[in-house]
Amino acid sequence: MTPYKVGLVLGSGSSRGWAHIGAIEALQDADVPIHVVTGCSVGAFVGAIFASGGLEQLKKYVIDMDGESMFSFSDLTFIRSGLLDGDKKLRELFCMHSDKKTFDELEIPLKVVAADMHSGDQVVLDSGDLLKALRASLSFPGLFSPVSYKNRWLIDGAVVDPVPVGVARAMGADIVIAVNLDSALISRKRHQKAEAIPEIPPPPVRNEFLTNLAARYDAVEKKIRNRLERQKKKKPKPPGTRQVINAAIQLMQERITRVNFAVNPPDILITPRLGDLKMLDYDQVEHAIEEGYIATRSKINDIKMLMGCTVKN
Repeated sequence: MTPYKVGLVLGSGSSRGWAHIGAIEALQDADVPIHVVTGCSVGAFVGAIFASGGLEQLKKYVIDMDGESMFSFSDLTFIRSGLLDGDKKLRELFCMHSDKKTFDELEIPLKVVAADMHSGDQVVLDSGDLLKALRASLSFPGLFSPVSYKNRWLIDGAVVDPVPVGVARAMGADIVIAVNLDSALISRKRHQKAEAIPEIPPPPVRNEFLTNLAARYDAVEKKIRNRLERQKKKKPKPPGTRQVINAAIQLMQERITRVNFAVNPPDILITPRLGDLKMLDYDQVEHAIEEGYIATRSKINDIKMLMGCTVKN
């Protein structure tokens, strides 16, 4: 036990958000208590599932699903603004792993962050309809429609506070552990795999027929290479709408997070190495979970020291 109140902050990051599952599991394996949780966007969703006791079920479910099926959990109904609705599918996905409907029912106190679309104010939601609050925090601009709440239109909290450390402080947390998913670092395991692949030399040509065949293949390969080089010199094709939105949101979140951390840094910052994972790559679930676990395990000694625990090597 620790005399300190520990707060867990789960940041935004779309498909990278499954790394939060690995981070929470690493904290649980190390017996680190979590007294309050706050989250933004996908961090709000995973945080709510954790606070309701359904994290293990969620992990099994997302691993079993492929990326296309996961992305389909948005209502394929375009509303007036040309965005996806999403209410029905989010409720369905959440209710598969939790029977909680309001904040008061949760096992751990939770606050989620959204943003006022017109004023740009941070909006902290911590009471009433849990699913509506999650839907607001998950309203990714350009993809999901805003949510009407008390005469305000709310969108994804990541546009104002992607990793809401200040909210955890306001909840009374003495030690704040934050998981930021914006790292550009690549997984060490993927680096090692790339380096481990040896270059395979071409097999020796054993007779005249094979020599002629190899020459033909070389000629074809040369033509293809020349064609590709010519294509590279042509005017580049502009990126698609999803790529543009994805890149713009990610750049914005990185800069906002940097500014917010300068004003209100967490005590422990966990940054999974997910630089090779795009924001909408929903087919990399196990990779994201593993990197979340690895990054958190590397911080356990620091966390225990802050908690006043004896660290065993």
